[in-house]
Amino acid sequence: MKYFGTDGFRGRANEGLNVDHAYKIGRFVGWYYGARRGAKARVLIGKDTRRSSYMFESALVAGLVASGADAYMLHVIPTPGVSYEVIDGGFDCGVMITASHNPFTDNGIKLVNREGYKMDEDVLERVEDYIDGKLEVPLATGDAIGCTVDYMQGRNRYIAHLIASCGFSMQGVKVGLDCANGAASSVARPVFDAMGAETHVINNAPNGFNINVDCGSTHIQRLQDFVVRNGLDVGFAYDGDADRCLAVDERGRLVDGDLILYVCGTYMAKHGRLAKNTVVPTVMSNFGFFKALDAAGISYEKTAVGDKNVWACMMENGYTLGGEQSGHIIFGDLEKTGDGIMTSLRIMEVLRAEREKLSELTRPVTLYPQQLVNVRVADKDAAMAASEVKEAVTAAEKFLEGNGRVLVRASGTEPLVRVLAEAPEERLCQEANAIVLKALEPFKE
Repeated sequence: MKYFGTDGFRGRANEGLNVDHAYKIGRFVGWYYGARRGAKARVLIGKDTRRSSYMFESALVAGLVASGADAYMLHVIPTPGVSYEVIDGGFDCGVMITASHNPFTDNGIKLVNREGYKMDEDVLERVEDYIDGKLEVPLATGDAIGCTVDYMQGRNRYIAHLIASCGFSMQGVKVGLDCANGAASSVARPVFDAMGAETHVINNAPNGFNINVDCGSTHIQRLQDFVVRNGLDVGFAYDGDADRCLAVDERGRLVDGDLILYVCGTYMAKHGRLAKNTVVPTVMSNFGFFKALDAAGISYEKTAVGDKNVWACMMENGYTLGGEQSGHIIFGDLEKTGDGIMTSLRIMEVLRAEREKLSELTRPVTLYPQQLVNVRVADKDAAMAASEVKEAVTAAEKFLEGNGRVLVRASGTEPLVRVLAEAPEERLCQEANAIVLKALEPFKE
């Protein structure tokens, strides 16, 4: 794919991704789905809080209505809210404007099909052909021109769906939420308040520039300090578009995606809700996490990195729980995509049912030290294909003598090569990584 990577069309606003791209995406999608249904297409649009999201929203809407589609505007909403409401409202497709955990200078466009999944690749290829001028799309005229609809009730239905997923009360529980000055700012607190929690919120005053800035799941220290300082029972941090969640226990300790999968997986297995007694993590999950699942008698099936790969494995095999260390967790019995707020509600379900603190629920897992280094390179494909880099990975794993591992992969959204070492000691991680980092030096940007 030329424009659409693993997580949509991403780039610096008005540089890698500009308003002309957004307009053309709207033009093609509006025409394509209208032609398929033989009537006006109905397309849902959501966005996060970064300044450029409003600009791209206007361009997308212009393209959609010019091609004869009706554009339903959810305004600021988490990415999973778009996926949910596409199905709930019977829309032809959905569009989410977000760069997730990236800085405010970036933005992106994600396309969602009518089943709430990421858009089919054959459709994305045709969108790219239209952007590059290889296809022509007619303009609508007269009464065939589309309209815009202010669709705030769609966001309200998503909030109601989250609340309805909880068959328990949070009365008497002190919860901290870090909304990353992003899409969770308009949704998370109403949900926890409705469940009776004593809700304490930080970073929920977006101004267009402060999304993900020293806050949210990418800067968990803020929430860790907040939970301890205020004597809270638990804390949850979301990313910019709220499809990820990391937790903090009552002691201020990080509970990452691996630990969340363990806590929820063992609980679901106990109550017969873990399909085939199997969890679906990625190859990036910690070795200590796998050892804890083995001790608990729970199977696992590893996938390549990316929620798309996790969901594909879950759907193909009928599994009900999977996710990534980053906090992108999918509860397949409830939703079809990662949902940070849903993840925090599921953790609360376990806490209330087991009557245990989060620190106690994670105690059986001893995580191995990991060191992840992101190397900015001029050409990530060339770096990944280089024989000297491959040889360095082999040498690093030989150095660890079977007591650890080294993973090297290219980022799907940025010009980065990610190098991860895992070993019983931090020193060994550093030394193993150093072998690979030296080989990557010539490829640095």
